[in-house]
Amino acid sequence: LPELRAQPGVAAVLLANGAWRDRPLQLPGVEALLGKGFVYQNPFVYWFNHYEEPGYDGPRFRVEQGAIVVGGGLASVDVGKIINLELYKNALAERGLAISMVELEHMGIPKALAAHGLTPEQLGIEGATIYYRRRVQDMPIAFPKNGSAEQQQKTERVREKMVQILEQKYLLRVKDCHIPVATLSDGERLCGLRFRKSQLEDGKLKEIVGSDYDVPSRLVVSSIGSVPEPLPTVPTRGELYDYSDESTGALRGLPGVFGLGNVLTGKGNIHDSRDNARDISEGVIASYLGLTDVREADPFAQAHAARRAELEPLVARAALAPKATPEQLQAFFSRVFARWQELDYAGDYRAWIERHRPR
Repeated sequence: LPELRAQPGVAAVLLANGAWRDRPLQLPGVEALLGKGFVYQNPFVYWFNHYEEPGYDGPRFRVEQGAIVVGGGLASVDVGKIINLELYKNALAERGLAISMVELEHMGIPKALAAHGLTPEQLGIEGATIYYRRRVQDMPIAFPKNGSAEQQQKTERVREKMVQILEQKYLLRVKDCHIPVATLSDGERLCGLRFRKSQLEDGKLKEIVGSDYDVPSRLVVSSIGSVPEPLPTVPTRGELYDYSDESTGALRGLPGVFGLGNVLTGKGNIHDSRDNARDISEGVIASYLGLTDVREADPFAQAHAARRAELEPLVARAALAPKATPEQLQAFFSRVFARWQELDYAGDYRAWIERHRPR
């Protein structure tokens, strides 16, 4: 980053590097059990997407029955689905029945089994369970379009319906109002978790004293969110980067450097990240280039204009830097092209994705 900022003509740098590091699960001793029955969601999902590819040399995991997924968002749902789809695909393969993962997901597990004259009960598989600290209607798997009470109630009903569909189509169980409080181990590997029940009182989450109980499992996947990777010279506050103004993404002590999307919000849902990235990038570009009327026809033009007004003084300072000469720009782009070559990227994103498509 310091080298980029020192390049002549670079007026602003936008950090859009996302949040790829798993938020640590705050349980005593759990990190010592990493890879011994305990795993975080990002390496687990990466394994699932790539393990069938020739030459794959990344982490490998064994999907176990009765797996525990700690979380409650969309990523947690993906993890639970992965576990159950793998379990049932493997069980069918053992009976000599080949079914693709895509077909199994699109049909749903019960219908796919019925097509082969089978029922879930016949296979006797204990699938995954998501344990969420709040209520089902609080799960961040659907998001209100506005802040009205009516919209909030509608979103809560949608969340409850989505959980019902998960249970019916993918046999994925969800237990709400459960907080993990301790690990269970045999001294060498994780054997489960101890949970404490919770409840909402006046909008605040309260733990229920005396409600602890143990859930045995040989696989626990933590899916409680992702945070940005630490970068040298980028100030941090806790697990996130330190912003002097979160509404603009301006980083503290780094003039002309802005964060956007997941790296700023710390949220795992694409909806919020896309909105945030659009607002900030448009604000920076419009302010720097003077395109203040670029969104006049947009119904949200007033909101965008307000965001640009917040950004203008920040970007104006960055714009005072001397403009790059053609030779300096060529040197800068040469660095970019060299990096592309390292990644076997020729500038055509769709073609690159087609060559590197996960299964």
